[in-house]
Amino acid sequence: MRCLHPILVLIWLTLFSTNLAAADLKIATWNLEWLTDRLAGDPALPRDVQPKLAADIAMLRDYAATLSADVVAFQEVDGKQAAAHVFPTSSYHLHITADRVVQRVGFAVKQGIKFTVNPDLVGLDIYPDAKYRLRSGADITLDMPGGRLRLLNVHLKTGCREDRLTSSRPQCETLARQLVPLQGWIAQRRAEGVPFVLLGDFNRWMDGPDPFYAGLAVSGPLARATTGQTSPCWGGGGFIDHIIAGGAARPWMQADSLRVLVYKEKGPAWKARLSDHCPVSVRFRLPD
Repeated sequence: MRCLHPILVLIWLTLFSTNLAAADLKIATWNLEWLTDRLAGDPALPRDVQPKLAADIAMLRDYAATLSADVVAFQEVDGKQAAAHVFPTSSYHLHITADRVVQRVGFAVKQGIKFTVNPDLVGLDIYPDAKYRLRSGADITLDMPGGRLRLLNVHLKTGCREDRLTSSRPQCETLARQLVPLQGWIAQRRAEGVPFVLLGDFNRWMDGPDPFYAGLAVSGPLARATTGQTSPCWGGGGFIDHIIAGGAARPWMQADSLRVLVYKEKGPAWKARLSDHCPVSVRFRLPD
């Protein structure tokens, strides 16, 4: 039996390992809490918000490098310029919604991964005439060697983490109304047969018989990476940042790969300086 030349063997092994790496996708969600270039006292910022120091942003950039995710769905970022402080454009392509608010959502996609931008899910801003606008969803499609993967990044209304959606509290009424456009988006993806991932800051605990999560799943079964888990971020608690797969993407998600990147810094002062959320990630094993 004739043996391959060592150089040919090396080339084959290199190509094989590259294909394996290309099929393994690390996707994360991270709320960066008021990441902005605006100065304190800017009329667009609440009075109690103190913009991050340059040193704090440098630390967040180091954490992003440690995270080393292929795709990061980020929230509370004031435009591409602010996002680039944490996700340098030498390493990432950036996309952000067209909302005219400070707390916008978007994606950082590693250089070399092709993607197309879909229209923002503006239906999440259910009070478009209000003084304080809600956030649209950022929507992209990854064009991977094994096919397409649609991603929707959301930052939903705060204040209704576990209450009934039928509660008289206005925050719960708002969250219940935001469920409707999400149901429509999921139904469209299932009708198209496109694998999809819904992720971001839902401001909602979803374990147990949660009506919000049940409402998301009315169009078909979903898989949530954070099911039955608690977060170690800033002392622990229930997850409100979630990564949810649907359609053909459900078996691609490796739920046992769920990770939370916990900050080394401790205490409320650091929590205020960095972010009150930690990056949450999971790996997807896509078909070749």
